[in-house]
Amino acid sequence: MAKILFFDVETTGLDYKIHGIHQLSGLIEIDGEVEETFDFNINPAPHLVINPEALKISGKSIEQIRKYHSEAEVYRAFIFLLSKYIERFNNHDKAFLGGWNNAAFDNAFLRAFFERNNDKYFGSWFWSNSIDVMVLATQYLIEQRPDMINFKLMTVATFLLGHIDQTRLHDAQYDIELTRNIYQIVKS
Repeated sequence: MAKILFFDVETTGLDYKIHGIHQLSGLIEIDGEVEETFDFNINPAPHLVINPEALKISGKSIEQIRKYHSEAEVYRAFIFLLSKYIERFNNHDKAFLGGWNNAAFDNAFLRAFFERNNDKYFGSWFWSNSIDVMVLATQYLIEQRPDMINFKLMTVATFLLGHIDQTRLHDAQYDIELTRNIYQIVKS
């Protein structure tokens, strides 16, 4: 049974060691079918740095994110969600992490989120190798790449999917929707 947790994070900066997640969104796919979607807004731990410039990208303010549920509350809700689909202590039952550029960015933020919640067993839920849709799209678009202005999610999504809603970009829930749609095209 192939399980993929497609996810995206919006963060308070670029360094997972000092910045936190303020939005964690995604979906759980089992054998190609979406079982459940999720969208958590998170008030990062008080000791984490919040870069106002990073918040501008997602159109949020410090005041807004300070009203969200705490990391601990969201962590518990996220674990409850994962527990519905993954047997944590079964070494043969894990999910692949899937996302856009997740191997270089999102995975580290998610792992740090677990560690800040005193959970050192990230690997109990997820396989160590992940599905980075950006990497798969690279191979798929190898001939077209020289004609593309960049390889950001928006550019690739527009190229492969047609019209996208640019006003919704950098909303983790929309970004993961685009990422999964791209994955459906480039995976074969």
